[in-house]
Amino acid sequence: MLHGELTTRDGRTLRWYDAGPNYAPLTLMWHHGTPNTGEPPAPLLEHFAAHGIRWIGFSRPGYPGSTRVSKRAVGDIAADAVAVADHARVDQFAVLGHSGGGPHALATAATNPDRVIAAVSIAGLAPFDAPGLDFFGGMNQGGIHDLQAAQLGVDARRARADTAEDDPAMFIATDVAMFDGPWGWFGRIVGEATAEGPGGLVDDDVAYMQPWGFDPGAIAVPTLLMHGDADRIVPASHSRWLADAIPRSTIHTYAGEGHLSVLKHADVALDWIIDQAMP
Repeated sequence: MLHGELTTRDGRTLRWYDAGPNYAPLTLMWHHGTPNTGEPPAPLLEHFAAHGIRWIGFSRPGYPGSTRVSKRAVGDIAADAVAVADHARVDQFAVLGHSGGGPHALATAATNPDRVIAAVSIAGLAPFDAPGLDFFGGMNQGGIHDLQAAQLGVDARRARADTAEDDPAMFIATDVAMFDGPWGWFGRIVGEATAEGPGGLVDDDVAYMQPWGFDPGAIAVPTLLMHGDADRIVPASHSRWLADAIPRSTIHTYAGEGHLSVLKHADVALDWIIDQAMP
């Protein structure tokens, strides 16, 4: 896998990743979770590459290798996604985000309908101000406290990040089991994402709890939403709300799956993306 840095038009640095081949008929852009980096998920690369899919990704501002942007909104990431696609010499592409990457994938699709051909959000958040959604309903208590601190701003969220421990109730047994297999990848990538401190995580959480800067209902491209119905980090009600809000959406929920274990069904996303992009 290649990685490097590019300079945006406003002079910032973005760390980006490329898991070729460059001649692939379809490019898929990965939007990472919180905390994570832009490195496309190793457990999926071989499976997707066998179908001629190139992966690219980038680390959001505030994560290692990417210049921090104060008070960034979810929607701001769409411009960075286009900068990465341009740098990779990719015209049209699909987007896939997991967890906190879901909103950023949707932002990219909503803002760039001429570039994005399909969007997938797996276990992704809905907007905090989503009408009719019990945003915290079914969420683990630690996650609730994290996001409530984020509502108060960067200083409050950073203070909690520096002092609070993870809530062990955030993962169900099927999530924990993922760390013993190929998805042990998460342990490494989260470590890399937080090696220089919790800055990226803090800015992500604050962005989730502020206006996103785009309307999910404006997404014009085909969109797939996937969620485990036992998810304690982002309850499945978030994807259900998004499915109602996004005109051309399809939703798949998985009984007994959690926030990580839902990724066992990523082959569904692969088949769906191929159907949309290469009919």
